Amino acid sequence: MSDVRPEPASFRDPATRIFYLDRRVLRGLDATAAQDWEQLAATRFFPKLMEEGGAVRTTTLDPADVPVEVAGQYAAVIEHERIPFISYPYEWTFAQLRDAAILHLEILLAALEEDVTMKDGYAFNVQWRGPDPVFIDIGSFERIAGGPWIGYRQFCQTFLYPLLLEAHLGVSFQRILMGHLDGLDPTEMRRIFSGRKKFKKGVFRHVYLHSIAESRVTQGGQAIKEDLKKSGFSKELTKATVTKLLKLVRKLHSKRADSGWKAYRETCSYSDEDRNAKERFLREAIDGTDVGLAWDLGCNDGIYSRIVAERGGYVVAVDSDDVTVDVLYRSLRQDGVTNILPLVMNLVDPSPARGWRGEERSAFTDRDQPDLVLALALVHHLAIAANVPLGQVVSWFRSFGGRLIVEFVEPHDPMAQRLLGNKPPGMFPDYRVDVFEKLLEEHFTIDHREALPSGSRTLFTCTPR
Repeated sequence: MSDVRPEPASFRDPATRIFYLDRRVLRGLDATAAQDWEQLAATRFFPKLMEEGGAVRTTTLDPADVPVEVAGQYAAVIEHERIPFISYPYEWTFAQLRDAAILHLEILLAALEEDVTMKDGYAFNVQWRGPDPVFIDIGSFERIAGGPWIGYRQFCQTFLYPLLLEAHLGVSFQRILMGHLDGLDPTEMRRIFSGRKKFKKGVFRHVYLHSIAESRVTQGGQAIKEDLKKSGFSKELTKATVTKLLKLVRKLHSKRADSGWKAYRETCSYSDEDRNAKERFLREAIDGTDVGLAWDLGCNDGIYSRIVAERGGYVVAVDSDDVTVDVLYRSLRQDGVTNILPLVMNLVDPSPARGWRGEERSAFTDRDQPDLVLALALVHHLAIAANVPLGQVVSWFRSFGGRLIVEFVEPHDPMAQRLLGNKPPGMFPDYRVDVFEKLLEEHFTIDHREALPSGSRTLFTCTPR
């Protein structure tokens, strides 16, 4: 008997179900979904899309290869490639969300050309291979049956509205979207974009008119919905609508001012000697090892993520500053780096488990186990800025289960002094490198220790006990 585990988030589509067999990703299809899949696989656009990387690579399993636990339960079972690390829209930057939205609409336009449409427009239908978006919800495709695109509302709520908030109002969307898994409501958006703001690009049509039309449909019930289906919403009209929406999304840009951390490399206290020593230490620590999955916590501009990625690892690069992570994302795309996934997250308040029974969207630390954790220039932010006790910081590192490369910034370092300047004198008497090293030794074997030339920072390579 094999170990088959259902994906908790896949229950919302009764026609298909995702489950895992070891590290394989399988999807069961009912009779209707199986027919839709056969038609999709026979199109011209979809095999090309998979080949180009825009859609998750998918094959049909031979019935003899279907796990015995699910054999006979589905009309067909397909297998998807495994995405290296799952992330969610509220962890993406503005440019990531926009690029994911563009991919979604481009795929829909290609599908419409061959009389295929999508059941939904959910931002969670997109994942990432490094900085490259990939559409994963194969069960979303179906034959055109007439009427408007039923995924339009969902697309607006989970893609367009968060983008409009940041593009037009300078409001970062990540925290707001985390609290609204179904996206932002048109009526709420209409209140936000009141007065003259409703005439900003895309707002009047997709927020104001959308809200009014939705209210009428809700009040009129099923009769109005049927009238809409019969009112001439042809494929060509749907294509025209999606084309205009795509044009709008492509023109949206974030005008938010650069954050203070964006210029970190120009303003931080590192000397050239410290920077060179730190890079050499990291290269030696990972040289000759199978890096596997690495987490770069507090990645900033991603320079150390890139060093790890050069050794063949897959790096999840996390930082709380969405503007800085956005710069990293765009630079990775430009440079063709394919094995670094940049994410936005406050590590003191990381993405929790969300959705039905807290199982639909996994907490960040529950999605996979890293083989390597980088925590460079991070500890002082956790311990001083956020008041997290050093012992808890170290035990948190140990809970990940992988090797650790960590940097301790001493109290006399200029960056630590900047943080301590906002705290009462004497608040952190145990924030010392000797205390930190003893705490490390309780949970790890310290393989190597090196003080940087400045004398205010120390690096450690550790193996969990």
